[in-house]
Amino acid sequence: VNAPRSEVEALRMVSILRSQCQMPLDVSLSVPGVSEGTVRLLDPQTSTEIANYPIYKILFCVRGHDGTPESDCFAFTESHYNSEIFRIHVFRCEIQEAVSRILYSFATAFRRSANKVPLAAKAPPLTPDSDVFSFTVSLEIKEDDGKGTFSAVSKDKDRQSFKLRPGMDKKIVIYVQQTSNKELAIERCFGLLLSPGKNVKNSDMHLLDLESMGKSSDGKSYIITGSWNPNTPQFHAVNEETPKDKFMYMTTAVDLVITEVEEPVRFLLETRVRVCSPNERLFWPFSKRSYTESFYLKLRPVRTSSNTERKSNSDTLYEVVSLESETERERRKTTATFESLSFSLVVLPDNDEPLLSGSGDVSKECGEKILETWGDLLSKWHLNLAVRPKQLPALVRNGVPEALRGEVWQLLAGCHNNDHLVEEYRTLITKESPQDSAITRDINRTFPAHDYFKDTGGDGQDSLYKICKAYSVYDEEIGYCQGQSFLAAVLLLHMPEEQAFSVLVKIMFEYGLRELFKQNFEDLHCKFFQLERLMQECIPDLYAHFLDLGLEAHMYASQWFLTLFTAKFPLYMVFHIIDLLLCEGISVIFNVALALLKTSKDDLLQTDFEGALKFFRVPVPKRYRSEENAKKLMELACSMKVTSHKLKKYEKEYHTIREQQEQQEAPIERYERENRRLQEANMRLEQENDDLAHELVSSKIALRKDLDNAEEKSDALNKELLITKQKLVESEDEKRRLEEESAQLKEMCRRELDKSESEIKKNGSIIGEYKQVNIHTHTHTHTHTHTDSSVKHSLLILFEIVILIMKVEGCEKCSILFSKEGRLKVVSAPKEGSEEDTDEEKEALKNQLREMELELAQTKLQLVEAECKIQDLEHHLGLALNEVQAAKKTWFNRTLSSIKTVTGAQGKESV
Repeated sequence: VNAPRSEVEALRMVSILRSQCQMPLDVSLSVPGVSEGTVRLLDPQTSTEIANYPIYKILFCVRGHDGTPESDCFAFTESHYNSEIFRIHVFRCEIQEAVSRILYSFATAFRRSANKVPLAAKAPPLTPDSDVFSFTVSLEIKEDDGKGTFSAVSKDKDRQSFKLRPGMDKKIVIYVQQTSNKELAIERCFGLLLSPGKNVKNSDMHLLDLESMGKSSDGKSYIITGSWNPNTPQFHAVNEETPKDKFMYMTTAVDLVITEVEEPVRFLLETRVRVCSPNERLFWPFSKRSYTESFYLKLRPVRTSSNTERKSNSDTLYEVVSLESETERERRKTTATFESLSFSLVVLPDNDEPLLSGSGDVSKECGEKILETWGDLLSKWHLNLAVRPKQLPALVRNGVPEALRGEVWQLLAGCHNNDHLVEEYRTLITKESPQDSAITRDINRTFPAHDYFKDTGGDGQDSLYKICKAYSVYDEEIGYCQGQSFLAAVLLLHMPEEQAFSVLVKIMFEYGLRELFKQNFEDLHCKFFQLERLMQECIPDLYAHFLDLGLEAHMYASQWFLTLFTAKFPLYMVFHIIDLLLCEGISVIFNVALALLKTSKDDLLQTDFEGALKFFRVPVPKRYRSEENAKKLMELACSMKVTSHKLKKYEKEYHTIREQQEQQEAPIERYERENRRLQEANMRLEQENDDLAHELVSSKIALRKDLDNAEEKSDALNKELLITKQKLVESEDEKRRLEEESAQLKEMCRRELDKSESEIKKNGSIIGEYKQVNIHTHTHTHTHTHTDSSVKHSLLILFEIVILIMKVEGCEKCSILFSKEGRLKVVSAPKEGSEEDTDEEKEALKNQLREMELELAQTKLQLVEAECKIQDLEHHLGLALNEVQAAKKTWFNRTLSSIKTVTGAQGKESV
């Protein structure tokens, strides 16, 4: 399951398994009532244990809901092998009371507040307990058997020593298995070292070439394999034949990076070996091929912010308190009391707690003159971004103002034109990362002291997760590396996540940080060598002291290089280091490292091996919480002269030493070793080729399917296009038809308009004539009256004539006596014997009659129209007469009134 604490997910799996399981397995289930117990599955017939699950690995328990088919089922989820894989176990029980009892036992076991053991009670055994994690580490030595393979060497039964052959290529195989307490996740092997002798110094240990590392097939062990060439000078002591009755010691060390532990953990194995004569017959008993030692690793949780919440126990981060082997325990006195043991396990006081990452406040306040200087520089810089201003390095050495860091960092990294990376980032965050679990685990412990990142699931952790995930997909060769999250967090505090991703890519690829994480960390070991040479030159007394202690650079400076000091030091100092890194390159790390060593020299000269490591882990970072101390340190770092010429010289010296070590091997042996490496690489590449071929075939199938779909869609679109074209042609024809009809309608409207205009003109002329008639009527009233009576008389006579004509035409006898013009015709008497002429005359008369009828109808029509016009004229005439009569009355009254007035006035004067 992917969500081990989700009730919905668990119930879904219960439903699926209950419905699909055809042959369930009958078991007896034993659930403890205490948190230290173990859930056990037993065979109900023989009571043999089938499986067991410690309570601390069980994450969630759920029961099917009442009224559902799953009501008789319950399940629990557990962390399988490590915190990255989760399984669910589903059970069905017909006895409801038993299910309730089991769930109650789970609830009781989940309560961490169990009753404390009284002081007087007997102390529980030291292992396992909440602080101590026990491991078994096994060593196996393999030799080339001359058949192209390596076989495990035998051990002497009496002395328990490995029996080796001189001059044979060998392999060291280490098996690490945790045997108690909460399971810790081994992330990788940091180094496999070997040295002849016992109680050797760390400086005498020699690094072997790592061939492989990873979990065993059953997931219970972590296996590391390294190649060992005994012919090199440093291994001369274990390549010479040992006297028959004697033996020698050989020390093997393995440095492991454990996910939940801050610093690497070293397991040291001291074993007996004897180099036998080439002619001696060796026996190979199967059970006597390895040496096993038990180790007890005591850890304590690192103090985190009180507001920081952890999702699960796997998110806890530890630091090493002590590491003790079983052999070392046996040397101690067996009479140690529990009180003395408990005293050795007490937590150190707060003053000994390491500084949390992300600690310290950085003020954005800055002097006006400094801001003005930076403002002028940025204005000039933006005019030509390809060239850095000359005064830039001097300003950067004093520190970039906090308010300007986001802009300046992007310009220094060359990300002012990074649109392609921004677009690619938006695509990358949608893809799956194979390192998702490691990223999620690291996010929760990155900058826990900073408010922006301390909340689980908050905006800060969400942006940090997306950046780390995007980079792991972007850089497939290296992927996500532990420590990247701290650098990404620093960038996120100054710019949006898209720009932060762009700057992170630039730092990893163009500033050389990516090279440190490549296979076998070859470049990182070169950096350690360069630092030690610089110490020998600048701080010789401290270098000599570290040499005496066996304290090597990789033991205290690993995080300095891998995280660029971002993991442990205060933010004020971290930001200033990033300023210098982006301006001057990764060589700045050497300047800061030397400055730290120089300022701490007096304290370090008084420490032993353990004290020195603790000093680097706790007091050194805390010393620079003071802004003043951090400024002095950075001033000293900037004053240290670490030239590129000097670094190249030491790099060349390192590679020369490595080449000499390789050249001391016999050519045949070296070629055989190289051949084996190439064969392994070839097998790996063939596997990758098979994977790519499978992916290619799958892609081709998917592409063919997509192409078929596209062709089908294209055919459908072509058909639709043809139909659309046909519709377009029909639409164009319809358009032309409508245009013709529109032209006809326009022509009709035009004719009607012309007709209307002619009628309007005609009516206008009639109105004009009418007005003339009114004027004429007003001036000549009597004349109009006489004319009116004459017109009426003429019309009546005309009407009577028409009636007479109609009566004459209606009479057969009378109609033949008149012509069309109404004149009397002369009718000649018919001649005898001329019948044919008579018929012709009849036919002519009939035609003449029809013509007269037609003329009569036309006359009737004209008569009706004349009558209508007469009525209209009579109406207008009446109106005109009324107006004339009214005018007459008005004129007459006015004239009469004037006469009366004049007459009255004359009468008064005569009186």
